[in-house]
Amino acid sequence: MTDLMVHDITNPPLAARFYAYACLSGYEVIALENENYPSFSGFINGLPPIEAPGEKSPSPSLSAAFAMIHTSASMQPSGMEMKAFKMALTDSAAARGYTEEEISKAATYGENISQQILTYAQADKYKEISNYPRYQASTEEGKWYPTPPGYFAPVEPYFNTVRPFVLHSSDQFKPLPPEAFSTDSNSRFFHLMEEVYQLEMNKEQREIAAFWDCNPFALQETGHLMVGIKQISPGGHWMGITDIACQKAKLGFEESMKINTLVALGLMDGFISCWDEKYRSDRIRPETAIRKYLDPNYQPMLQTPPFPEYLSGHSTISTTSAVILSHFFGDDFAYTDTVEEKYGLGTRDFDSFMQASEEASISRLYGGIHFMDAITRGQDQGKKVANWIIGQYEQHLLNSGKNLTEKQAD
Repeated sequence: MTDLMVHDITNPPLAARFYAYACLSGYEVIALENENYPSFSGFINGLPPIEAPGEKSPSPSLSAAFAMIHTSASMQPSGMEMKAFKMALTDSAAARGYTEEEISKAATYGENISQQILTYAQADKYKEISNYPRYQASTEEGKWYPTPPGYFAPVEPYFNTVRPFVLHSSDQFKPLPPEAFSTDSNSRFFHLMEEVYQLEMNKEQREIAAFWDCNPFALQETGHLMVGIKQISPGGHWMGITDIACQKAKLGFEESMKINTLVALGLMDGFISCWDEKYRSDRIRPETAIRKYLDPNYQPMLQTPPFPEYLSGHSTISTTSAVILSHFFGDDFAYTDTVEEKYGLGTRDFDSFMQASEEASISRLYGGIHFMDAITRGQDQGKKVANWIIGQYEQHLLNSGKNLTEKQAD
């Protein structure tokens, strides 16, 4: 799924939507077949009870994988490419001893559940976004407008109208407004602008900025040409971290499926919450402000993403993901992040998920694409979203008659 998103240049909020519904498809298969994993119906907004197909799956984990593939194939623009992956999974299952009939039944079961999730997805109002008027950038001083070199149109200006999964509404945790725009050299905003402009980075800070760039829209000017550089999205990076953690902890398929799904739901609600504020405050990006008021030749290390500045999306969803992962793996779970290795950025070692999320957040200052208040308040927003999801999930377990572990109860 992540490879297809890179290929399709899927924007970050939409990528979270794809991950969430695909993971939910897989999880609901497990929920039907394993009483220790209650359905998310009653936990997430509007999900009706999922109905089991006529007969049990010969392999719930295999059916869950087929469900995810079917959901991805149906939702992603290049979803047809999942056919090759489905064939590879089929061949792998056969090599492990599954009969042709068992594989067929597992696929039919998974696709049945996927279809129910796809019906649920149809009602989240995302498709209605295309009916809204084209977003027009404000001409008011201090507001956002497209930046070079691509001058891309704003990404998902109406994403806050999409149904959240666990939040009551997109503005449930409405953050404080950003520091007021001002050209007064003594104002707080001006000091924030100078902080970005005057930053002199060392080698490690540059490496951090590059490692967490996660910008699917990057362009590189080569002479008279502009070349697109395809990268993973912020959500894709954290889904990769989730898999690394599950593998290191040697979790079984069912538990890994559950944690992946909760992280994916957190990504979606985190983006909805963040995007709600972005297009409300509609604040100018550092690159634009610095060029206009300090230095017309300023160029940030990272390319400025095509949407308003406040809140920082990466800070929000990185913190959401880190809090959810810490809940399941602990506050001191050390791991090596290899997610960006295939994109030529090497690996980084972390002592905890929160350390990684803090690094991801500050990378936006290093990269010159965010002011500091957008970063710190994005982190606050991410914590609120994550804690809400965890609290609602634990209540759902209690309502389902499932016992919490001692750690979770604490």
